[in-house]
Amino acid sequence: MRHVRFHEHGGPDVLRIEDAPVPRPGSGEVLIRVRSAGVTPPLLAQLRGAAQVPACPGGDIAGEVVELGADVRGFEVGELVAGLVMSGAFAEYASVPAFLLSTVPDGLGAAEAMVVARGGLVALGVLRAARLSPSESALVTAAAGGVGHLAVQLARVLGASRVVAAVGSPDKKDLVAELGADEVVCYDEDWGAPVDVVADGVGGDVLRSGVDALAPFGRLVSFSAPGGQIEVNSLRAEVRSVIGFAMGRLAGARPELVERMRGELWSAVAGGRLRPVVHEEFPLADAAEAVRVVAERRNLGKVAIRP
Repeated sequence: MRHVRFHEHGGPDVLRIEDAPVPRPGSGEVLIRVRSAGVTPPLLAQLRGAAQVPACPGGDIAGEVVELGADVRGFEVGELVAGLVMSGAFAEYASVPAFLLSTVPDGLGAAEAMVVARGGLVALGVLRAARLSPSESALVTAAAGGVGHLAVQLARVLGASRVVAAVGSPDKKDLVAELGADEVVCYDEDWGAPVDVVADGVGGDVLRSGVDALAPFGRLVSFSAPGGQIEVNSLRAEVRSVIGFAMGRLAGARPELVERMRGELWSAVAGGRLRPVVHEEFPLADAAEAVRVVAERRNLGKVAIRP
């Protein structure tokens, strides 16, 4: 089979298409024929030096079940599944831990399912961690990204009274407005009235702006971001909170909660309340270009790779 690997750190151009044996599923794993894989922000950090080389990118994934490893229950050969793999997502086949996969409901394509399977879990998990209530307002940064565009919609699903979407450039405003944002702002614009919850997927200066945008007793949740420094007095004076969120940690510690969240997401998609957006599907041979689109923050929705 063909897969993508990198042997040195750098930009998207270090990604290489190579031949490799088809993996065999170990105990608790499911072998799938990959139909769609997503580019995630953590991959950019891996390319810059966070991963030991050689390495095969991980990420969102969807495909058909080919073989079940020992002790796997609840899946059938031939059905479409979606989830997350820590390594080997950009490949024709992947062996994935069963607890990281979910059966895709009928009527949903592989690329759309891939968008929801991880990105939806992150978006919903962030809003749950923020304890967003129906009477409260929410602001989402990176709102046109793979997770952000779902968080904008899920804030509405959860009953937010006002949803603000913050984006990096004006060309992204129309998409998030169509997805239900009440207000759309660029990072260098006035963000308007304070909000109760901020979901931040950018970090740095945007993280600090997010803290400043919080109303008294507001909560900011940081996810998929490189971090940033915060002046603690800006929290203490207004009783604000900053919370970190990692989907992998939650999935390992609370699998039953994650399974319920998956049910909520598939129900929202089936009911037309959640629309996954695919920016573009790239063939495996163009994996470097797909990663470059995300690195340069040009994507509207999720960037997909089709092996």
